Amino acid sequence: MKLGIILYSNDPETAFWAFRTGIFSLRNGDEVNMFLLGKGVECEDIDTGNFKVTEQIREYLDLGGRTHSCTSCMKMRSQEESEVCALSTMDDLYGIITDSDRVITL
Repeated sequence: MKLGIILYSNDPETAFWAFRTGIFSLRNGDEVNMFLLGKGVECEDIDTGNFKVTEQIREYLDLGGRTHSCTSCMKMRSQEESEVCALSTMDDLYGIITDSDRVITL
């Protein structure tokens, strides 16, 4: 299955579970693409004591998960491109939506 995940939140618990869902799907042989949109592009900076988001991000990427980040959202936050936040366009988001068997938003 091809799973598309759209993360629009900078809530640590929500981001943690978005990446955990991606990890679970990857371990089950699925292809996963995540698009970070709006506040979701802040995911690298939201770790808390209970929700180690960056650990989940690392495992997700190590398992072959892919991330894409809204370039406009990154620019509005003065963020630079990173391994996690690869600058992407609405065309990339549209491609994830149309190419995926299932899309979830968080």
